[in-house]
Amino acid sequence: MRQVKSLNNRISIHQYMNDIGDRLDREFSNLFPTSWKVPETLRESMSYSLKAGGKRMRPLLVVAACEAGGGNRDAALPVAAAVEMVHTYSLIHDDLPAMDNDDYRRGKLTNHKVFGEASAILAGDALLTHAFYSVIQASRQHGVSAERVLTIVEDLAEYAGPRGMVGGQVADMEGEQGLTTLEQLEYIHLHKTSDLIMFSLMAGGHIANCSESQIESLRTFGHHIGLAFQIQDDILDLVGDESKLGKPVQSDLKQEKVTYPYFIGLDASKREVERLTAEAKRVISEGNFTDPTRLLEIADFLMARDH
Repeated sequence: MRQVKSLNNRISIHQYMNDIGDRLDREFSNLFPTSWKVPETLRESMSYSLKAGGKRMRPLLVVAACEAGGGNRDAALPVAAAVEMVHTYSLIHDDLPAMDNDDYRRGKLTNHKVFGEASAILAGDALLTHAFYSVIQASRQHGVSAERVLTIVEDLAEYAGPRGMVGGQVADMEGEQGLTTLEQLEYIHLHKTSDLIMFSLMAGGHIANCSESQIESLRTFGHHIGLAFQIQDDILDLVGDESKLGKPVQSDLKQEKVTYPYFIGLDASKREVERLTAEAKRVISEGNFTDPTRLLEIADFLMARDH
C-alpha cells in the first residue's frame, strides 16, 4: 500500500523538471565562494548565459540517474551545475562570429552581442574551468567518495574534450564542406551531443555508487537518447515552431548543412527517433535500478518535444 501511495503522489515529469531547474538556479546564484574576487563584468557575462533558460536536460539527467540508483539529489547538484556550465560555455563559443555567427540563443541576444566577443570568449573559458571546481564540491560538501569524484572528473575531461564534444564540433565545422555518408553525420551527432548526455547519466550513477553494469546501462541509454535528441533537432529545424524554438527554423537548410532528414527523409528520421527511444527505455528498464521511472519519462518527453 505504501508503494501505491508513493506512485499516486508522484509529481509530474514537468514539475520534476521545474523543481530541478529551480534548485539549479539557486546553485548559480551562489556560483563563487564569497571570499573570491571576480570581475563584475565576467560574473555578469557568465550568469547571463547560465540563466538564459533552456531545457536544462543535462543537469536533469545527472539528478535523475542519481535518484534512479537510490542516490541523494543534493550530492548530485554540484555535478549537475558543472555539466550545465560546460554546455553553456560550448553554446557561447558556438554562437561567436568565427563559429556559427548567431545573434540569438533561446530567444535572447547571444552573449557576444551583449558583452562583446572578447568577454564572451572569456566567459566561456571561465565556465569550462569552474565546472571542474564545482564537481569537486560533491566530495567536499556532500561526502561523495574521492575515487568516484576522480572518475567523474576524468569522464568530464574525456567526454567534453577532443575525443568528445569538442571533437564533434570540429567534425561539424569540417562537415560544412560537404558530408557524403550517414556515418559521418552520426559521428558528429554522437560526439557533439550524445557524449555530454552520456557523461551526465554516468556521473549521476557514480554519485549513487552504482555498479559497473548499471553505469554501462546509463551510458548506453545516453548514447541512444542523445542521438535521438539530435535527430529530433534536425527534424524540428525543418518543421518546428520558430516562436517555441527561440531561433529561426530551416537554418540548416539555408546554411546547406546535411542532416538526418537529408539522408533518409523526414518520416524515416521520425521512426529512427522512436526506435532509439524504445531501445534506450529497454536498456534502462533491464538495468536493475532502484527506480528508473524518471529516466523513462524523460526519454518519452524528449521524443515528443516540439522545441
